[in-house]
This record gives sequence, structure tokens and C-alpha cells, in this order.
Amino acid sequence: GQSGLWISDLFPHITRMADELCVVRSLVGESPLHGAQSLLLHTGRSVAAAPSIGSWLSYGLGTENEELPGYVLLNNDWIPNGGFQNFASSFLPATHQATMVRAKGTPVDNIVPADPADVQQAKLDFLREQDSQFAADQDADQAIESAIRNYETAARMQSLFPDLCDVSGETAETLRLYGVDRENAFDQLYALQCLRARRMIEAGVRFIEITCPNTHANNSPWDQHGQLKLRHAENARITDQPVTALLIDLKRRGLLDDTLVVWAGEMGRTPHSSGDDGRDHHVSGYTIWMAGGGVRGGTVYGATDEMGMSAVENRVDIHDIHATILHQLGLDHERLTYRFGGRDMRLTDVHGRVIREIVT
Repeated sequence: GQSGLWISDLFPHITRMADELCVVRSLVGESPLHGAQSLLLHTGRSVAAAPSIGSWLSYGLGTENEELPGYVLLNNDWIPNGGFQNFASSFLPATHQATMVRAKGTPVDNIVPADPADVQQAKLDFLREQDSQFAADQDADQAIESAIRNYETAARMQSLFPDLCDVSGETAETLRLYGVDRENAFDQLYALQCLRARRMIEAGVRFIEITCPNTHANNSPWDQHGQLKLRHAENARITDQPVTALLIDLKRRGLLDDTLVVWAGEMGRTPHSSGDDGRDHHVSGYTIWMAGGGVRGGTVYGATDEMGMSAVENRVDIHDIHATILHQLGLDHERLTYRFGGRDMRLTDVHGRVIREIVT
């Protein structure tokens, strides 16, 4: 690209979109533990249960399509350390937690109705009447209201979601672009989920997260304490083409300017070996990138020292990233609050600033 961004040769495809990338090289974390850092990345808190950023955005922005959830997790048979709490709504209404869509098999449990449409509708009408009366008797308990709304959303999803997850109607060129036709099963899974993400963006889903497939059982996907060259090359091969295709596809459809894509993990790796051709956990200075959504493409923000050990220039933390994401989606991180436990709770708590140097 024209920007001159340095990109590893493990990622030959993403170089095509280098001028769209905003690379942050000075992110710092709080804990060397996967679970704590994953929760920090998703919720802004490394210990206590709190709503996921996707839940906050669903709560703050609502939904563009009442037949679809506002927050979708495109899962590739692996849940990060910290479990589903990474994607939960916590003290926010349960309607804002993630709906998980699997890459293999039936995307969502019970998405295909067991009864004919007219029979199912009659049952739903009867249940809605009973639920409404029960909720009224319970003085509109939030948990009951959320459960009712969740089931109503699930019922509406049955008419749209199967078609949304079915990519067979995409052109051969699009399928090749994403790599859905690649030979390796893991490559296919990630490509399929990236293509589904584009379809869901078009359909009005507000927040989508795609997890990386886990190719080996002993560690999380990018957790290379050994066999670094082999495993990083494998993970890069799986993800490089599909995520590049997502950016290309969004741009040519006129969607990238209004869609913020964030490529991030919970931590980096040490610049020095930890034995057996591996690297250890590292939170003193690591890199993420963003594209679209009004961020400055072709730019680098922050830097580590010459060894890549510590962030020394324009250090940022996850609260700053969260504040910036909310800002780019039209929300003020200091004003997006929810009353719980006697105080107004925020995704960024009492922290965070918008990184205005990287936004247009």
C-alpha cells in the first residue's frame, strides 16, 4: 500500500488492505493470565462479572432488525478462557447477551421449528398470553421480561436466520475470495464465519465477534509456548485470507466506512524465547489493528522499545480502546450507563479516553 505499513510475510493477503488499517502498537494489559485478560478485553474488568462490550453496544444502540439479535458470537468450537462470561450481559437485561452461532452443524440450537408454521404460531400466541399475565402478576420482574423477549426473538429468528447462515447463494467469486472452498477444514470454518459476518452486517446485526478455530487441544489458538513458527504460520494461514476478504467485501459494498472491524487478542507474546521454540504471555506492550468505521487507515499509533518488550510511546489500555470503539459507533463512554448496585455502571468504569489521534 501507499502507507508503507510493515506487515509480516505470514499475512500476505492483508497487505492488500494495508491502507485501511490503523495499527495500535502500544496496548498494555493488567494480568499475564488468559482468563483475566480475556475478561478485560471483553468486559473492561479482569475479575468481577460485568457485561461484555457487545452487550453494552446492544443496550446502547438497540437493534436494526427485530428478527435478529443485536449481538452475535460466530464461534468456531472454542470459547476463550473466562468462558461465556466474555459474552454475557451480566447486570444488563438478558436480551443483550450474545447469541452463539456455530460454524459446524446446525448454527443455532432449535432454529428449525418442529411444528408447521401455523401450529407453532398458535402455540406462541397462547404462551405469550400466559407469559404476559404471569409477568404482570410478578410486577414486571426484569428476568421474566428478558426471558419472554429472548424467546420471542428466537421465534422471529426462525424465519430469517437459516437463510442468513446459508452462503450457498453467494457467487463463486465471493466464495473463492473468502476461501470457503479451501481444502483444510479449519480454513473453511473461519472463512464461512467471516462471510456470515458480512451477511449479518448487511442484515442489521449491531455487534459480531468471530472466534479463531482452535487447531490443537492443549492451548488456546495463538498460545504458542512451543512450536511457535509452525503454529503461528498455521493460524495466520487460517485467518489471513478470510479477514482480508471481509474488508474487501465490505468496502466494495459501501459498508466499510460504517463498520468498525477490530482484530485483537487478549495479550501479546514475549520478544524472547520461553523454551521449546515458544513465547510466553506478554501484556507490557502488544498490538491490535482496526479498520473502517472512521479510523485513520494506513496509520500506526504508539510504539514499544527497540526490543519489543514495553510500550514506551502513546501507551493505551483496553479502557481507551473501548472508549474509542463506543465513540466511533456514536456513543459517549461516560454517558452510556446502567444503574446497578446503587451506582451508574459503565463499560469503562472510571477510566478511558477516546484516542482522537486515530479517528477522523
